[in-house]
Amino acid sequence: MSNETLRDTFFAECEELIESLTEGLQVVASGAWDGETINAIFRAVHSIKGAAGAFGFTDLVTFAHAYETVLDLIRSDKLDIAPDVLRLITRSSDALAELVDTTRQQGSASLDPVRDLIGELEATAKDAKADTPPEPEFTWAPLALLPIEVEAPAPAQGFTIRFAPGASFYANGHEPVRFLSALDALGNLTVTCDSSAVPPLDGFDFDAGYLVWTLTLEGASDEEAIRRVFAFAEGLCTLDIAPLGDSTAPDLPEVEVEAAPLFIARAPAVDPPADPPADAPVTPAAAPPARAAAPRAPAPPVQTTLRVDPERVDRLINSVGELIINHAVISQKLESCGLGTDSEIMAALDDYRYLAREIQEAVMSIRAQPVKALFQRMGRVVREAGEATGKAVMFISEGEATEIDKTILERLADPLTHMLRNSVDHGLETAEKRRAAGKSEVGSVRLSAAHRSGHVVIEVSDDGAGLNRERILAKAMEKGLVPPDAKLTEPEIDNLLFMPGFSTAENVTNLSGRGVGMDVVKTTITSLGGKVGITSLAGEGSTFTISLPLTLAVLDGMIIGVGAETMVLPLSSVVETVRPQRRDIHEIAGELVLSVRGTYVPIVDLALLFGMRSAKGQSAERSYVLLDAGGASIAVAVDAIQDQRQVVIKSLEGNYGTVPGIAAATILGDGKIALIIDSEALVELVSPRRNARPLIELEA
Repeated sequence: MSNETLRDTFFAECEELIESLTEGLQVVASGAWDGETINAIFRAVHSIKGAAGAFGFTDLVTFAHAYETVLDLIRSDKLDIAPDVLRLITRSSDALAELVDTTRQQGSASLDPVRDLIGELEATAKDAKADTPPEPEFTWAPLALLPIEVEAPAPAQGFTIRFAPGASFYANGHEPVRFLSALDALGNLTVTCDSSAVPPLDGFDFDAGYLVWTLTLEGASDEEAIRRVFAFAEGLCTLDIAPLGDSTAPDLPEVEVEAAPLFIARAPAVDPPADPPADAPVTPAAAPPARAAAPRAPAPPVQTTLRVDPERVDRLINSVGELIINHAVISQKLESCGLGTDSEIMAALDDYRYLAREIQEAVMSIRAQPVKALFQRMGRVVREAGEATGKAVMFISEGEATEIDKTILERLADPLTHMLRNSVDHGLETAEKRRAAGKSEVGSVRLSAAHRSGHVVIEVSDDGAGLNRERILAKAMEKGLVPPDAKLTEPEIDNLLFMPGFSTAENVTNLSGRGVGMDVVKTTITSLGGKVGITSLAGEGSTFTISLPLTLAVLDGMIIGVGAETMVLPLSSVVETVRPQRRDIHEIAGELVLSVRGTYVPIVDLALLFGMRSAKGQSAERSYVLLDAGGASIAVAVDAIQDQRQVVIKSLEGNYGTVPGIAAATILGDGKIALIIDSEALVELVSPRRNARPLIELEA
C-alpha cells in the first residue's frame, strides 16, 4: 500500500468521523444527549488528531488538541454545556471540517483562520479548570503483606502460538485479523501484538512484516485444527505452536520489575462532626443535581463498509453496459434471422435482459451514496451565512438517506452552496422585517432530497419574502439583459436569475453582489443531465427544485432518425411528439415556428443544424418532438421516431472531442454508433440570446 493510498484512506475516515461528530452535536443541540454522546464526539476528534499526527499534519493536530481539551472537560463533568459552549463546540466542528478539506486539497492547512477560535477554546478550558475544586490531598502508608497459601491450579488446556507474517503474506492479500477471528472460534483467545519493530512513517516499507503476534488459545485440544487455520498462509509466515505450560512454548519478552514497598492511599484526617442533639431532626444532605438523560433510541445496527477503488467500479459499470449492448445485438440478429417469434429463444432472451438489468441496478447501487455527508456540510454553509448577515437561521435537512451516483454527488457541493447562501442573503428578511410581517425572528432554510419517478429531486426552500419580480425585471433591463419593452411571464422573470452577471444585490459582500452564482448552478446542473426550477410566493418564501438522474452511466432515450443518421434524445427532456398539418407551421421574423394548442414554439431542424440532408424535404411530412430544456421549449424536426430504450452513455469528449449540441454517444443493437443530443445546448445554439423565452406567444 502506497503513501498516497494511506493518505486517501485517512481522509475517507476523516469524513466518517466528522459525520459522526456532526450527528453527535445535533443530538446535543436537541437536548436528548447523555454521557455516551459526548464520549462519541470526543473519540471522533481524538481519532482525527491521532491519525493526523501520523501523517505530520501538525496544524490539524494543534487545533484538534485544543478542541478535544474542551470536550474532555465536558465529558468529565467539569464544564457544563451552556448555550455559549454549545456554539463554541459547533463552530469548532465546522472549523475542523474545513481544516481537513483544506489539508486534503492543498497538502497542509494554516491555523491563521482559526487562531481566534483556538484562543476561545483555550480560554474556556482554562476557566473550567480554574472553577474545578482541587482534589483532596492523600498521604501514603505502607501496606502490610500477609503470606497466603494457595493451591496451584492445574495447567489450562490449550496452546501458545507465535505468529509472524512475512512480506509475502501481505503481498498475497492475507489479513491477520481473519486468522485471529478463525482461532477465536476454537477457544478462548488472548492476543498480544509486538509492534516494536515498526519504523517511523518515512522509513516504512508497506510490503514488510513488522508485527509479531503471541496468542494464548485456552480450551482448544486439536493442534491440527489450528494448523488448518493457517493452511493458506503456509510458507508465508513463521508459525510456532506449543501446548500451554510446555517448556518449548515460545517465550514472551521478559520485563524487569524493580522491587519496592507497596503503598496504599490514606485519606486526609477529618474531625468527626459533633453529635446532633437528640431532639434535633436529622435531614439528609441534598444530593447533587443529576443530569436528566432523555431516553435513548435503540442503537442502529452496525454497518460494515468495504473500500473499493472507484476505477474498479467504473470498469464493472462499463462491462455491464457492454452486456446491455450485447443483449440488444443478439435481439436484433434473432429478428433478422427470423427467430424473433421463437417462444423458447425469446423467453431465454427475456431472462437475459432481466438478469442484465438486475446486475446493472446492483452495480449502480455500489456507486450510489447517501446525501447525508453533503447535507451536513451545507448546514455549516447556512450557519456561516447567518453569522455573516446577522440573521438568525434554523437549518432543516430532510431525506439524508437518499442515494445518488457518487459522480453527481461530488459536483453538487458548489451549486447547493450558492443556492443556500442566496436563500439566507436574499431570501430571508431581517429580524425587524420578519417581526413586522408577523413571522418568527428565526428564519428557516430547508434542504431536502427524495427519489421521484426515477430521478433524485433536491429542494432548497426558505420562508422569506419570496422573489421581488419587479426588482428582478428592472435589474435585468438596467443591465441590458432584456429589452426595455419586454413583457415577460413570471416563470420567464424567475429564469433571469440564472443569467450570467445578474445580481440584485446593491453592495458587493462575501456572499453576493458579484453576479456569479446562480448561472453556475444552472450550468452545473445541466451538465449533470438535470434541471432546475423556481417557485415563489410573495411573503411566503421561495423553493428551488433540482431534478437529477440517478446515474450518469445510462440514459432513457428516444431513438430518432435524422437523414441517414440515428440519434438519441434524452427522454427526460421530451414533452410530447406531434405530426402537424401544414397549416400549423408558420414563419415569424424569418424563423419557422410550430403552432401547438395556440402557442408558437421555435422549430429546430436537426438535419439542417448538423449539415445533413433530410430524408423528407417538406416540414409538414416530418415528425416533431417538443423538448423542454432549461425552461425553454423547442420543436425538434426529425425524419422518424424509431424506438424508446435505455442506452449506455459513452463519453464523446474523451474519445473524440467536444461537439456543439452533442452530449455523448452510445452503441445500438446493430453495432452502429448513435449521438446523444444535448437538449440544453441545442436551445443555446439556435437562440438569438442565451436565455431565450420559453415560449413565443402571439397576440390574437
